[in-house]
Amino acid sequence: MDGLRWLLLLFGLLVIAGVYLYSWRGKAPAGKDDSDTGRLEPGLDPGNAADAPAISSSTISADSDAESAGQPAAVDAPQKIVTVRIVAREERSFSGGELILCMRGIGLRHGKFGIFHRYDGSDEERTIFSVASLIEPGSFDLQNINGQEIPGISLFLVLPGPIESVEAFDMMLSAARVVTQSLDGELLDESGSSLSIQRERYLREEIIQFQHSNQVS
Repeated sequence: MDGLRWLLLLFGLLVIAGVYLYSWRGKAPAGKDDSDTGRLEPGLDPGNAADAPAISSSTISADSDAESAGQPAAVDAPQKIVTVRIVAREERSFSGGELILCMRGIGLRHGKFGIFHRYDGSDEERTIFSVASLIEPGSFDLQNINGQEIPGISLFLVLPGPIESVEAFDMMLSAARVVTQSLDGELLDESGSSLSIQRERYLREEIIQFQHSNQVS
């Protein structure tokens, strides 16, 4: 009987050792995968607070911008984002209350994602262009807006949109000029340079070429 007990004890120890070894080997690859994933994960750059809602420049993803603009993101259709900025002069800020009144005065409405939009008529699913604050995350807190100082805003449109592309661009620039003049701001392009006539023409030509390429395809 003593021999049988020792045999059973030895067998039990072997089983325990085998289970431990198996579990240890099973965990090792998982740790390796976790570290590999950590190395491959890209860093997230919030972008130039200077463009759309943290939402930032015109280089943000087309699908993300389309969604921000209230338009369904197409899976295969190519998209183009066009952005301009308005900033206060001499590194000052706009009064939040005055800015909101000005935007509402030109027909912009507060909507999805807490930013302002220009809709095609009353259909909130047909966004022509949108306006976001340069303060992250880009939304406008209307409950506390009167006490806020906002350094600037970003106007952006996602093409193709609900109306003809050049017409949408002209509408956005027209709105930008009204706000710029009303608040004594400065109108800039997507890179932060003053929006010159030459730059405006170049953007319009890019839009025409984009529209033409979409029609051909």
